[in-house]
Amino acid sequence: MVCASAKMQKKSPFSLSGVFYTLLSISVVFAQPSPNVQKRISQAIAAASNQTDIDYTAFVNPFIGTDNFGDVCPGASIPFGMAKFSPDMTGYAPAGYVTDNTQFIRGMSPLHDSGTGSSLGTYGNFEIMPLLCPGGFDTCTTTLAARERLRKNNTDDASPGYFSLTLDNNIQMEATATRRAGLERFTFPTGSTPYFVLDLANDLPASFAGGNLTIDPTLGRVMIGGHWGSSFGPGNFHYQAFACYDLLDGGKQELAEYGVWTGDTEGLDAKGLGQTHLNLSINLIGGVYESGALFSYANKPKTVNIRVGVSFRSEEQACANAESEIGNATFEEIEAQAKALWQEKLSKIEIDVPGTPPNVTEMLYSSLYRGSLTPNNATDETQGVFENTTSFYFDSLYCSWDTFRTFYPLMALHSPVEFAQIVDNYIDGWRKNGWMPECRANNLPGWTQGGSSGDNIVAQFAVSYHNEAEALGIDLDELYAAVVTDAEVNPPEWNIEGRQSNVYNQYGYVPFAVLDVSSTGRQTREGSRTLEYAFEDFGIRQVAQVLGKADDVAKYTNRSLSYRNVWDAAVTSDGFKGFSQKRYSNGTFFFVDPVECSPNDPNPNSECSLQGDNESGFYEASSWEYSWYVPHDTNHLIQLMGGNDTFVKRLDHFFSAGYFDPSNEPSFQTPIGYHYANQPTKSVDQVRKVVLNNFDITPAGLPGNDDQGAMATVLSFHLLGLYPVPSSTQLLVLSPFTPKYTIHNSFLNVSTTVTTVNYNAKSVQTTIPAGVAAYVKSVTVNGVPASSRCHVDFYDTFRVGGDVVITLTSDKTEANSCLGSVPESISAGGFTQAR
Repeated sequence: MVCASAKMQKKSPFSLSGVFYTLLSISVVFAQPSPNVQKRISQAIAAASNQTDIDYTAFVNPFIGTDNFGDVCPGASIPFGMAKFSPDMTGYAPAGYVTDNTQFIRGMSPLHDSGTGSSLGTYGNFEIMPLLCPGGFDTCTTTLAARERLRKNNTDDASPGYFSLTLDNNIQMEATATRRAGLERFTFPTGSTPYFVLDLANDLPASFAGGNLTIDPTLGRVMIGGHWGSSFGPGNFHYQAFACYDLLDGGKQELAEYGVWTGDTEGLDAKGLGQTHLNLSINLIGGVYESGALFSYANKPKTVNIRVGVSFRSEEQACANAESEIGNATFEEIEAQAKALWQEKLSKIEIDVPGTPPNVTEMLYSSLYRGSLTPNNATDETQGVFENTTSFYFDSLYCSWDTFRTFYPLMALHSPVEFAQIVDNYIDGWRKNGWMPECRANNLPGWTQGGSSGDNIVAQFAVSYHNEAEALGIDLDELYAAVVTDAEVNPPEWNIEGRQSNVYNQYGYVPFAVLDVSSTGRQTREGSRTLEYAFEDFGIRQVAQVLGKADDVAKYTNRSLSYRNVWDAAVTSDGFKGFSQKRYSNGTFFFVDPVECSPNDPNPNSECSLQGDNESGFYEASSWEYSWYVPHDTNHLIQLMGGNDTFVKRLDHFFSAGYFDPSNEPSFQTPIGYHYANQPTKSVDQVRKVVLNNFDITPAGLPGNDDQGAMATVLSFHLLGLYPVPSSTQLLVLSPFTPKYTIHNSFLNVSTTVTTVNYNAKSVQTTIPAGVAAYVKSVTVNGVPASSRCHVDFYDTFRVGGDVVITLTSDKTEANSCLGSVPESISAGGFTQAR
């Protein structure tokens, strides 16, 4: 999901040469974060050369993606944590935080998402803001506009499980987290009285729909609950959320004053000293809600600790979460627990740190970190139709269209337990709601983008772990019933779930301007939805094959070829012939210039997303981009484009002419398209350019929003020298950016080491220098030559463990063939049996 403002390309200021990296990391200073963050990471990477027990959390830079519309949340969290403690800021800040030092802090809150394209922002409920009120209770700046403050430059700090910043009035705000709770620590100037304003109503998208706040001065506790609206879905849906703020630090702190406040932007600024309750319904006439609690501490303590629990069920559950997950633990103890969880997650992939350029190490582990920030594990915190479910429950899935390509295939390599939990969550969506979720956010249905992309996610699990499915808690028959429902049963409204399957199944494509009398949905994106539906059918075909359903294999194989039905061979652009186009139900194509909605679109006002006047037929992309999108049958696509030579020339032009959008998921596999034309060295060259022109270790180090870890995981695959074909077990082989790495799969109890023979750090440049080894000469798997140097299979490698050796050469001519089969395609007899 790419917001329009985030679709930007940029040049990286960092070379991956180790020497150049070191100089720049010292000399470049940003107003935020603190330069000590990069200094600490650089020192940790350098020190790892002499260590055997490596702290991988020390290599993570949580601030990558907090600029350039990366929308990354750098706040304190554990892997897949429901709670993410981070500041909320003014301006464009969907994840709450941005590095821009001209934006103001409005408070810190415990609920956030990371890397979304939702420009309104997500969550940000229950903001707390420390204050200095020299004139006492009634003079405190409680409203949003009045309490906003800038930060001190070069003070923001973060590491896995920890976040800190210092306001320009010298109050430091820190946080650490568990799954559903956390500790906030505030350090005040000596001699000042600590005051705090705590919000009931405000959230990032300003979606409050009513709620309550209660102060219990005896317990020293504030309990809050209410309803808020979706960040990426229908505005008439609302979710409930609750928080419990324990203020006394186990009796070590004492309240002085407490009460409630309410205000607005027109001058209302009322405070009620000693009042303990707020009960607000939805404001039917409209206007801005600003209400909450205000309290201070006795004896002018320099440091104040506040324990926070959150819940989607009740205030009582929020308090219980804080009690069970935090209890009487200290800030340092909770921080250490969070760090240990991140270390366990990050150490699933261990690289040769001394032999790897420092930038690569930092980018990889920062990416692996972001690849486990979401989705948010809200198990036992369910509401609505999922209330009291016995299945796992994850929120912030938005969107499956973003994550099926690389996020879940990477998870399949090392974390099948968590993968199974998320798959259970998808299947439970079908059980409870009739269809699997597509873009659930804020515990509410979000907008569908490409169709039922959850089909490809659960298919990835089925093809990878069907032998272990029962042990992992997955019923494959239920999984299959869920994907078939997506394919065959038209939902009443396919804006938020399922597909427009009735007309797609009738015509073999999604027709433009078709009469649909049985369901509702926005009649746009007909070309891209056809391409996505076809690939979703491929995923269903793969599951049918696993289950031995021969008739269904044939049925969904045929449907997976529906991409051909929107191929208009007559359309020409830049001298190349044949492009995907939307099509009327009578078979006539509707011409759309393939350049429209591309980075080269001359019309800056083209609507290219979910807007009702998006006439291009494609979602967040152009026909130039989407016409490559046939991951399961590229062999036939090559024939449609005129054969290998024309295909390669067209790929070359796609990149050189600027049609490639590195921030957009449909383009993820395109740089490796040369493999299918038996020219893998060109894929290696292109991936180097993709990485080094679009990713780096600065806050602006992503080419757009992280898309719930989609950007993080495509970068991870590129750095590891692999690329997955989704809904399959095939991995395309590239040139690793590191000389050696090991992937551990604790569930299967196997480890696989990939060694890059003849690795040369000088190859890690935008243009690989002549004479430097970077191209794949041979691949062996446990001592046996692979059948192709262009691809390997999960079942032969990471499933069984052992050693994969990728030998590189500088002889580009020698390496420019697969020396065996090209990657599989349906039309060329590929994917003929389940592994």
